[in-house]
Amino acid sequence: MKELGLRPTPLSGVFSIEKASADRKGLQQAVDRIVAIIQASPDKERIDNIITRWLKRYLQRLGAKANLDQLTSLMEDKDMLAENLENWAQQERQAGIEKGTKLGIEKTARNLLKLGVLSNDQIAEATGLDLEDIAKLHAEIHR
Repeated sequence: MKELGLRPTPLSGVFSIEKASADRKGLQQAVDRIVAIIQASPDKERIDNIITRWLKRYLQRLGAKANLDQLTSLMEDKDMLAENLENWAQQERQAGIEKGTKLGIEKTARNLLKLGVLSNDQIAEATGLDLEDIAKLHAEIHR
């Protein structure tokens, strides 16, 4: 099986993409690799069509927030795909930052609730959370 991944075949290119799907930089490298494999193929147009359709469906299943509607050919649209993959990676990073920030704010609110010194209104004002969120955190603490 490992040998198959080393051979420059369309199938090995597909395996490379599936293996790299968690890492956006690795995914771009795998796409670059499969484009080179397609370009070297005597049946490049047919293989490009098949692999492009597969890749679009695969990225959608991964939850890619990328505009793939205009992607019709990996060979011709490689740069557009690279830009879409980079935008997707940036969106994921931003979502991670926002999630981490929210978790930090919730942790602060929980700590303030545990201290019992401030009212829910004061904690909401200090953290920017809604009173409803404060009430949920309060209920969590006292379970």
